[in-house]
Amino acid sequence: MEDYGEHMAIARLHGGPLDGQIIPLDDADQDSLILPYSETQLTYQREGDATSTGDHDGPTEVGFRYVESSDDIVPGDD
Repeated sequence: MEDYGEHMAIARLHGGPLDGQIIPLDDADQDSLILPYSETQLTYQREGDATSTGDHDGPTEVGFRYVESSDDIVPGDD
């Protein structure tokens, strides 16, 4: 089996409407995330250092804390 040197990175989101979600990261060095949510956007800021950064301990994980939404978040009527 060949090792292509790729090491997956994930973001663990804390707070806000996406609390507890895990999403893939393109770059483990990102400082912020702007994510679509309903008809607005959510901003999350990096919180702390990356964990699991070795080659054999799973995906690199970075925590992000909710900061704000670009509009008021209104719960849906469904």
